[in-house]
Amino acid sequence: MESEKTLDIHSKPQDEYGPNYDVHILEVYKLYVEMADRIGARRQAANSFFLSINTAIFTLTGYIQLANNQRGKEFFLSISFAGIILCYQWFRLVRSYKGLISGKFKVIHEIEKCLPLRPYDMEWKVLGMGKRPDLYIPCTNVEIFCIINIWPYTCICYIFCSFGTV
Repeated sequence: MESEKTLDIHSKPQDEYGPNYDVHILEVYKLYVEMADRIGARRQAANSFFLSINTAIFTLTGYIQLANNQRGKEFFLSISFAGIILCYQWFRLVRSYKGLISGKFKVIHEIEKCLPLRPYDMEWKVLGMGKRPDLYIPCTNVEIFCIINIWPYTCICYIFCSFGTV
C-alpha cells in the first residue's frame, strides 16, 4: 500500500526538536499503547452490552410465548425488527472498532521505528499478520459473527409474514 509507505509520524527532525526527543517519543508511545488498550476494553464492553440485550430479548420473547400470553403478530414483528436493528448496529460498531484499532496499531508500528525495540511489530509478524488462522484469528473476524443473531429475528419475521403465527 503506497499510503502506508509515505506515513511520517515526525513533526520535527530530532536535531530541531531538542534534547528531550527520545524521552518524549517514549512517553508518547506509552500513552498511545495505553489508549489502544482502552479501546480494546471499550470494544469488549460494547460486545457484552449487545450480547446482554440480545439475550434479554430472546429470553423475554420466549417467556411471553411460553406463558401463553396472547400477544399479537405486531408485538413479535416489532421485537424482531428491533432485534434486527440492534444486530445491525452491533455489526457496524464492530467494524468501526476494527478500523480504529487498525489505525492505532499502524501508528504504534511507526512510533516503534524510532525505538530500539519493536515488540508490537514483532508480535504481529510472529502471528502471521492476521493471515494465518493456525496462529491467530483477529478478534474482528470472530465478532463479525454477531450478525448471526439476526437470523432468529429474521425467522420470526418470516414465520409471521408467511403463516401469521409462531
